[in-house]
Amino acid sequence: MIVYQATKSKFLHDCDHDQIEDVVSARYVMKTGRYAPDPEFRAWRNSLTAMARVLRDTDIPDDVGVGIEFGVPQTAKRVDFILSGMGGDGTPQIVIVELKQWSTSRISEKDGIIIANRGGRAEIEGTHPSYQAWSYAALLNGFNQAVYESGTELRPCAYLHNYKDDGVIRNAHYAAYLDKAPVFLDGSEELARLRAFIRQHMRKGDNGDLLVEIENGRIRPSKMLADSLAGMLKGNEEFVLVDDQKVVYETCLAKAAQASDARKQVVIVKGGPGTGKSVVAVNLLVELTKRGQLTKYVSRNAAPREV
Repeated sequence: MIVYQATKSKFLHDCDHDQIEDVVSARYVMKTGRYAPDPEFRAWRNSLTAMARVLRDTDIPDDVGVGIEFGVPQTAKRVDFILSGMGGDGTPQIVIVELKQWSTSRISEKDGIIIANRGGRAEIEGTHPSYQAWSYAALLNGFNQAVYESGTELRPCAYLHNYKDDGVIRNAHYAAYLDKAPVFLDGSEELARLRAFIRQHMRKGDNGDLLVEIENGRIRPSKMLADSLAGMLKGNEEFVLVDDQKVVYETCLAKAAQASDARKQVVIVKGGPGTGKSVVAVNLLVELTKRGQLTKYVSRNAAPREV
């Protein structure tokens, strides 16, 4: 599902002649049958206005496709902003933009995790915006058949339009994910860098045709956990953890490192069917085994297959 689809020129028209947040909100009701929460509505108002400023560049083709709130396969997550077009050689291109209104953050010792205010009263741990954008791209490539079969190249990034560089968001601790999905911040130089990033990959527009193909693309069957264990034990990355899954995984690794005979550690993870509990558990099984810790997978319903 994509809540809003248009071309760059139509998106800018909606920003100039209507309240873009109202347009997206109306589409959201049509697509989902419910109203968007107030924080999400405010985020559209602020972040989509910032993206309109980015796209006011005559070197970015007017017929580039624009998608807002695209559902990520196999999850309940949505990509904030997505652009479709073609590279100079005609290769289909998708630029994924994770939008954040943050102005501050703090480093977490956990891999790919950062502490920030995510719309509530307190700062909490969550995935770094670069990790988030990259993981969404990986899932889109792995599960959307239209993306996979067309050879579409995915270009994830994050845009924190209220954030001044403070040495935290681009700290070397996050280098592995910053390389996969660069972060762009507040300021004229950052704006120019983001525009250049988009121009580099969006040489030609496609009138949003690729977005239509992706929205209607078949979902490829998910990998069986049992079938992927061997590859994971060899160091292959079989599953990409997203958002809360990544936070839980890193928290469990940290607790395992702290555990001793004198001080045991227990982590209870709650979640409904399909939220990724087994995926997290199997990833922990593999990683802790690689770290030389005695690890067992015990399952009430014998999944993955026959354990």
